[in-house]
Amino acid sequence: MKLASALIASCAMLLASATPSGMASKSRTNARLSAALKPHMKNAVGKVARDLSVKAGPETLSTGGTAPFGKFWDPAGFATKATPGELKRFREAEITHGRLGMLGVLGFLTQEQFAPLFGGDINGPAIDHFNEIAQRAPTFWYPVLLAIAVAELGRARLGWQDPFDGGSMFALRDGYTPGDIGFDPLGLKPTNPAELENIQNKEINNGRLAMLGLAGFIAQELVNGKPILDNLQG
Repeated sequence: MKLASALIASCAMLLASATPSGMASKSRTNARLSAALKPHMKNAVGKVARDLSVKAGPETLSTGGTAPFGKFWDPAGFATKATPGELKRFREAEITHGRLGMLGVLGFLTQEQFAPLFGGDINGPAIDHFNEIAQRAPTFWYPVLLAIAVAELGRARLGWQDPFDGGSMFALRDGYTPGDIGFDPLGLKPTNPAELENIQNKEINNGRLAMLGLAGFIAQELVNGKPILDNLQG
């Protein structure tokens, strides 16, 4: 508001200087204009500089950087353009999709070899199972989608800011660690910081491998229409 008021006053001063009498005092007008704008422009420039300086770096995330790629492997430079909050959101997405990838790989390999549901008649490439189930039991996926929605809502309420309660849209809570939703029914989470970092790195790396593997599974079955193990067996 102060900067806006100063700009309005400056415009009025410039209009006044356009008159004949104003032209005579142009130098004094310019001096007053400079003095009025200087503190406000200095604050605005300082704010922009502070905002630009708060960028993500290797210290933002303590996990995910392992050999042979080093502490912070980012050849495309995505992290250099992200704030720490954005980088934490990227890591949350990576961990979540990595977990889904690991479940997906396990599901592909299991469902193609062991399918007792629906009379055991659903077999073949896993990419076709969704449509086959929908044809045999059209309402089967409704409770599945409801369960997924409940799980996602619970994760969002735990880790994400509430935009209806003063929080930012698509932003994680300040104290939230990406991927840590408190789900550890077997009590396997280490209490030692070094051991915890080690197991977190293992999860991230296995998740990355699973995402690549699952993409390969889908691509291969789309190419030749054969189950994955049949492809591996030649």
